[in-house]
Amino acid sequence: MNQTEFLNKVLPFKDKVFRLAKRLLVSSDEAEDATQELYFKLWKNKEKIKTYDNVEAYAMRMTKNYCLDQLKSKRASNLTLIHSNYKDENVELQNKIEAEDSTSIIEKMMESLPEKQRMIIQLRDIENYEYHEIGKVLNMEPTAIRVALSRARKALREKFLKHQNYGIS
Repeated sequence: MNQTEFLNKVLPFKDKVFRLAKRLLVSSDEAEDATQELYFKLWKNKEKIKTYDNVEAYAMRMTKNYCLDQLKSKRASNLTLIHSNYKDENVELQNKIEAEDSTSIIEKMMESLPEKQRMIIQLRDIENYEYHEIGKVLNMEPTAIRVALSRARKALREKFLKHQNYGIS
């Protein structure tokens, strides 16, 4: 497989790989490192990739495994645990309230979900993967994925409604 064939096969899902890595590692820098590491590994195994039916699912599984390894390693203590969202402390309270939208609230709430539920929501609702594709990435049955997704959505819905009604996150 030459470089052009390789790039045509793996570049279309580069952003998805990065978003999954960022969801798991939180830090943009660590997610970029993970994405770069994944693409290096894919390049080293480019001849083997030709035999896979779904290279994207394979890459997403590699991303998940790499990120989980990073979180378990000693390097995990060096990861930034807070999103690097821009916050200006001098902004008036009114502007702060207007700037905080539903998406950022949900993202924060997602961090409290169990890891598998976070990954399933990321893959299904954000990346638009089918259940069987998620099953390949997470090594789960589609039925188990549906149950976990339903529970995760329900938990997020309840937290969001509570936040909207009481201002509590």
